[in-house]
Amino acid sequence: MTCATSDWRQRYADKVMTAEQAVKRLQPGRRILIGSGAAEPISLVRAMVESAPQLTDNDVVHLLTLGPAPYVAPSEAARFRHCAFFIGANVREAVWQGRADFMPVFLSEIPELIRSRRVRVDAALIQVSPPDEHGFVSLGVSVDIVRAAVDSAAVVLAEVNPNMPRTFGDAFIDVRRLDALVPVDTPLLELNAEAGDDVSREIGRLVATLVPDGATLQLGIGRIPDAVLAALEGHHDLGIHTEMLSDGVMRLFDAQVITGRKKTLLPGKMVTSFLMGSSALYRWAHRHPALEMRASDFTNDPAVIARNHAMIAINSALAVDLTGQVAADTVGGRFFSGIGGQVDFIRGAARSPAGKPIIALPSMAKKGTVSRIQAAFDAGAGVVTSRGDVHCVVTEYGIADLWGKSVRERALALISVAHPDARGELLNAAKARHYVFVDQPVPQGRYLWAEERHVTTRDGASLLVRPARVTDEAGLQHLLYSCSNDTLYQRFLGHRRTHLREEIQSLADLSDERNMALVVCPAGSEELVAIARYDVDPGTGLADLAFLVRDDWQHRGVGTALMRRMLELAYARGLPGFALTVLEWNAPMLSLIRESGLNLESHSRDGVYQFIARFP
Repeated sequence: MTCATSDWRQRYADKVMTAEQAVKRLQPGRRILIGSGAAEPISLVRAMVESAPQLTDNDVVHLLTLGPAPYVAPSEAARFRHCAFFIGANVREAVWQGRADFMPVFLSEIPELIRSRRVRVDAALIQVSPPDEHGFVSLGVSVDIVRAAVDSAAVVLAEVNPNMPRTFGDAFIDVRRLDALVPVDTPLLELNAEAGDDVSREIGRLVATLVPDGATLQLGIGRIPDAVLAALEGHHDLGIHTEMLSDGVMRLFDAQVITGRKKTLLPGKMVTSFLMGSSALYRWAHRHPALEMRASDFTNDPAVIARNHAMIAINSALAVDLTGQVAADTVGGRFFSGIGGQVDFIRGAARSPAGKPIIALPSMAKKGTVSRIQAAFDAGAGVVTSRGDVHCVVTEYGIADLWGKSVRERALALISVAHPDARGELLNAAKARHYVFVDQPVPQGRYLWAEERHVTTRDGASLLVRPARVTDEAGLQHLLYSCSNDTLYQRFLGHRRTHLREEIQSLADLSDERNMALVVCPAGSEELVAIARYDVDPGTGLADLAFLVRDDWQHRGVGTALMRRMLELAYARGLPGFALTVLEWNAPMLSLIRESGLNLESHSRDGVYQFIARFP
């Protein structure tokens, strides 16, 4: 054994004591930070309250903790005053009753607030792993803001727990930095996963459609993040850069869905600031070479986040208003949680090349009695994420893409993903606020995400063929005005100089299964280059079908792709066939119909063909 090794081991032994002895080192009138999440040092917290009579007028600060919070009991009001950086269930009632405070703050900024002593931390109560042969312990499952507290506090008291995993990155502390070491041998606090339901599974499936292979993910814990992770099982080479890491990430890493090979920042590493989940997760994290624990001023810095190519940030919310504002920290005018890292990651992902910031939430709250898509927030509700920051909002009814959209387009998009029972009231409220036109019809049904298809044209162009949306009105109007007079004449069998909103609205309206409209846009673009629509004649049961392809996209296979999808949809819906009206000089359309494989009946009059095309 070397002299250096002997030195740290002796120093370590000199600092070992009970929790009751350790808290004697705390002084009155000081601010005490408690370790975060699953790393809360329960024995030190208990001793601080029960065995440190010298303490009075002490502030207690922390992020969410999973263990008890005896310092917020009414009987301790003269000794301790808690200030929550993020409100957890164990302190929520105290905040509501005014016995504890709440600090609205971005998680990325808390370490600097601590280091600059703008938010002074005099003492830190933490939990660490046993030391290695060099005398360094690890912060294990929670580095987040604890790293800054350890670096700044005058007094650091640590529980040393063999159940704390030894994690790499920014987690190591020399035992000489610690003032007291309290041996414990207790399981780390766990956060059990919530049981999934149909709503969260559908949201997870929709969010997964927004995640390309090779993307880097940020998400939290709960039904929706777990459902998203489950829906990503067929993806490849995903990466992780997140403030929190859960069991779902562990499962996808072990299944080789998460590899980090395509990451542009710390490739191969799963970057996080804290872990919360099961004991299996904590065991898995022990000495895991791909796990990189970093402080919150790194993991949550929007500039750092943006260095990840295709950064997909998935965050939840309590409510979204019709302009896109997100309420995430208040319920019924009372503080419920906190800002956390939502804005950090929303802004970082927005600035990432090919990144996507996503807000995902169920359409209803309070057992289906209150819409989470709201015309306006109630008095006292706090806006965590501004309408200018929000890009995509996902509910079980679809995806509302708000980026670069007007208030009218935003309101329509959000109403279309609200619960159907709430849409009428929301639309009336939008009309009253002059967000939308007074004759705007209520969006019906559920957008048919399963019917989206990517196709490749004959010349190699990649296209998305998808059902029309209520928010496609502007795109459809631009499409019509971009077509030549000949193309418009072929589609409408007459000259059209104007394309009024009512006409466009009818093209995008998919009110029931008696009609269908498919639009085409180049992959990765919102620009519409073609549309096909059918409307079922209730008398014959046949669907009147018509196509429009922009001139520069004609003769490239776009019409063929649209016909193929329309055939599939009509057949699946049990329709007997199509009715089509085509000018006799429209050779491409005539060829498309004759090559469709349908049983054709036709007659012509005055230069116009009438086709009845039945399924074989």
